[in-house]
Amino acid sequence: MASARTPTPAATLPELATVYWRPRASERTLTRADQLWTLTTLTLVVPFIGIGVGLTIVKPILAPIALIAFIHAWAIPELYAARGAGVVRTPKPLDGKAERRALGLLGDLLDHSPRELHARTGLVLERGRLGVWLVGEAGALLVRRGGRRVHCYCVRASEPGLPSGDRIAHLLLALREDESGFATVANLAFSGAPWRLRRRLARSAREALDVGVQAARAPKARRPNDSRHVYTQGQCDV
Repeated sequence: MASARTPTPAATLPELATVYWRPRASERTLTRADQLWTLTTLTLVVPFIGIGVGLTIVKPILAPIALIAFIHAWAIPELYAARGAGVVRTPKPLDGKAERRALGLLGDLLDHSPRELHARTGLVLERGRLGVWLVGEAGALLVRRGGRRVHCYCVRASEPGLPSGDRIAHLLLALREDESGFATVANLAFSGAPWRLRRRLARSAREALDVGVQAARAPKARRPNDSRHVYTQGQCDV
């Protein structure tokens, strides 16, 4: 499967100027995001666990209230995962003719295996320096090398009203042009274990995630340089 090229200084997305305060994405910044996301989740979850355990020990009759605290502790990570899964939800398709034409153009950008995966799941697999990407219409999943962590990014093509295939093609070309810039511009919606995200995904997206995790655990492949340019918009709601 394909892998993103190493961008040159000239291969940068213009949208980076709109998020000038963000450091360029790298292995270091992704690891720091993982740590901060985990710390934030623990900060919210641990107090509810402590309350539940404390109430059960001090006064067993308060067990029903302790159960409510435990439910809150369980629900918080699940809500975060659901938010992350939302970046690859597939909206209703547009005009059939335009969609078929766009999918044909998208297919020209893909090798056989990614093309088949997209036909089944609606997501395109692309290897990069930061990990394995699964690109959808309005977001992308980044499975980090080793397959133990996944980042969910909210990002979309800047032109409204595009067919699904064109939206994915825009994001894919932007990713190939400047992977680090792509991850910088996009908004992080979730960072966590693939198994937690998988439970919140649609069935087809689960298959794509499983393939992405397997690819992230395999040796990294290479592909020729790609000189095509495209731009992305990093502002969207999940």
